[in-house]
Amino acid sequence: MKEFIIQRYRPDLSGPVIQPTLLRVDDDGRIAHVDRHAEAMFGYDAGALIRQPVQRILASRQDDPFAPAHRHHLDNGQTVLVTFRHKDGFFFTAILGLRMEMRDSDQAANATISLKDSGDMDGRLLRLAEQGAGFGLWELDMTSNEISWSEGMYRLLELRPGTELSPEQALFYCQVGQNRVRALFRRCMRTGRPFSMELSVLTSRQRLQRVILSGRALKTGGRIQKLGGVMVNHSEAMLHDHARQQAQRILEATANATPDLVVAVDTSLNLLHFNAPWAEQFRNAFGAEPRPGDNLKALLADFTNERRMIERLWQRAFDREHFVAEMPLNRQGEGLPVYEFHFQNIQGLQGEVVGAVHVAKDISSRVQHSGSGDYRMRHDPVTGLMNRRSFVEHLERAMKHKRKRQSMDGLLLLDLDGFEQFNEQAGSGTCDRYLRELAGMLGLRVRQRDALARLSGDTFALFIENCPEPRARKIAEEIREQIAQFQFEWQGRQLQTTASGGLLILGTDAPLQPEQLLTQAADLCHTAKTSGRNRIHTTQALPGELANRGTDRQLEQLHQALNNGQLILEFQSLKPVASVTWGDHIEILCRIPGTGDDSPLLPEQFLPVAERFDLAKRLDRQVIRQTLQWLSQHRLLEPRLKYCGFNLSLATILDDTFADFMEQQVRQTPFQTHCFCLEIRESHATQYPDEVAVLCDALHRAGCRVALEGAGASVESYSLAANLPVDIIKLDRRIMNDLERDPVQQIMVDALHRIAETAGKETVATFIENDETLRKVRTLGIHFGQGYRLSRPRPLDELKPAEVELSTGRIGG
Repeated sequence: MKEFIIQRYRPDLSGPVIQPTLLRVDDDGRIAHVDRHAEAMFGYDAGALIRQPVQRILASRQDDPFAPAHRHHLDNGQTVLVTFRHKDGFFFTAILGLRMEMRDSDQAANATISLKDSGDMDGRLLRLAEQGAGFGLWELDMTSNEISWSEGMYRLLELRPGTELSPEQALFYCQVGQNRVRALFRRCMRTGRPFSMELSVLTSRQRLQRVILSGRALKTGGRIQKLGGVMVNHSEAMLHDHARQQAQRILEATANATPDLVVAVDTSLNLLHFNAPWAEQFRNAFGAEPRPGDNLKALLADFTNERRMIERLWQRAFDREHFVAEMPLNRQGEGLPVYEFHFQNIQGLQGEVVGAVHVAKDISSRVQHSGSGDYRMRHDPVTGLMNRRSFVEHLERAMKHKRKRQSMDGLLLLDLDGFEQFNEQAGSGTCDRYLRELAGMLGLRVRQRDALARLSGDTFALFIENCPEPRARKIAEEIREQIAQFQFEWQGRQLQTTASGGLLILGTDAPLQPEQLLTQAADLCHTAKTSGRNRIHTTQALPGELANRGTDRQLEQLHQALNNGQLILEFQSLKPVASVTWGDHIEILCRIPGTGDDSPLLPEQFLPVAERFDLAKRLDRQVIRQTLQWLSQHRLLEPRLKYCGFNLSLATILDDTFADFMEQQVRQTPFQTHCFCLEIRESHATQYPDEVAVLCDALHRAGCRVALEGAGASVESYSLAANLPVDIIKLDRRIMNDLERDPVQQIMVDALHRIAETAGKETVATFIENDETLRKVRTLGIHFGQGYRLSRPRPLDELKPAEVELSTGRIGG
């Protein structure tokens, strides 16, 4: 079943307004439903179209919405233009879009629910209800003094249905309350008042059952003729209640037998249970008397910062099964007991979290005297986090074991923005309280395996262990946002600031010396501050020898080239390999001029420095700007230039203003905008699919094309090649290695090429270094090739047209 919305493409301005029409077509291609606007749209009454084939209102079979060409667009959420035939014989074009799709077999059966008197229902249903719900019906005829039972009553007493029994004998099954039952029956006969009472019944098999006996008067002609009612087995509820009471007594005894602080709350932070030590410490810390059922947030209404901290602790307990934290119950001042809190969530019968409990042990003496002052030597006295010495030792141990793990780690350095203003406004004491609260909040947010430290006044560090780069970036951004959202109340004012950070991704070639890593992270953090604050700059850690060799000189060369617009531009051609295509297809490459006798810097030399010092975004723009200026000086290239590609860094991809910059630049050139293509690495598209998709759409609106560079490097390549809104798929170097000899690589390349062709995209095989690879690429039908076998990089000046002397003058050059 498909449900379509149809709207006239060109409305008749002189005629009546025709509203969009809803049309529902089943899997057999027959119209199942049309709305009230169908007559104005097609000229047919709604009833005349029901069960008719949809072709009745279509101009031709090519307009069938079930045709493959249309189905592909509709399934992707697009609309199609379809020509319809009006009842009066004329044709009109309409926009057709898919609103809903479902299989006919998935439709709910037509059924209705109506009220039916229980007396008219099948008696077997009553027996089934009695058996399943554990109840029985009884009736007393006052004129004949006869009592009638349903099967459920016999079953409750574990008697064979129909066993001969007198009312007095039935009362013998009641352990207590026989006289009360008689009294309730007499009162109901006399006054007509209904009754209900709880009884303990001993069945014929000597099993004790808890039941509720209810009855009421049944009147005929205004007079009480009969009594009737029900007896319901509540034994299971009684057992549950007994077990709950027993568990409550055990819980109370256990909690009161320990000096540790024990408290349980529900997910709304209402107090479910607590022991006397917790209540006493709570009174001492906050001056409030807690009672079962009280809400913690209400009890701490006058302690804003402590309330937020406790809310975060309990929320973490709801989110995690178990965790441990060390802190005082009230963090307002010094000298308060320090507790080790063990949090554990409470789960319901279906595994849902219904609350949490914590047990807190006083560890003040251990903290104060542990290891003859070793704790104080290794922890920050204000926040209780690792100090710099302890963090450096932790980092050194982690890096020594890193070569064995071959994992990806991260080092995040954070510096609070404008923290010195807090000291001027509130004083050092309040700032210490702010740092304690902030450290506590961060400690709850980081993973248990990670190490958090306070290195100096307003500088924190986090070692993110065994974490892929995308996840490390996400953790860093989450922490930055949490710091920005963190509020600390002081004298009726909110103390709030942001943080700038440097995230260093520690690969297998990262230096092993902690101080080198901290220096690189500090450089990143500094560039984040100078670039506007409240941001995280991320890059790969430079190897030790590269980090220590010539970085300052390379940075100076990079700054000089950018400031003076003196980048060395080269190009490498893309050649058609599947068919002849006229025109120049080039990719722009960049070098940094050397100083003195030094050679120009290659990308592998200057790109890490550009990323480390936040110059990659500026470098991308300078390459584009300088290339377009050169092209504008050689307008004879305009009919020849078919493709001009630029590589984009991650910083540019995440820059919201880049698409506007590109649109402004290409608008000023005489070249067609579609010849300019921006190349995005597959790894960046995998990490930031939403941001890349938005950038692709923005660049398309500017008239530019987009290429996915490095396709085939991961399993996500096939999905990206099919779904990402790019125009060109450039194959990764790794998938091209040994292509001529490796059949698996050939299948992967062929699959990517077929996916790209089906999606209407072109493919480029990179790193073609020999004739064998070129022949295989041609066999597979790849559209373009790139590599030293086809063309080596050359200075951009060699692209300009050759000089030609004509009678009218010289052209070219």
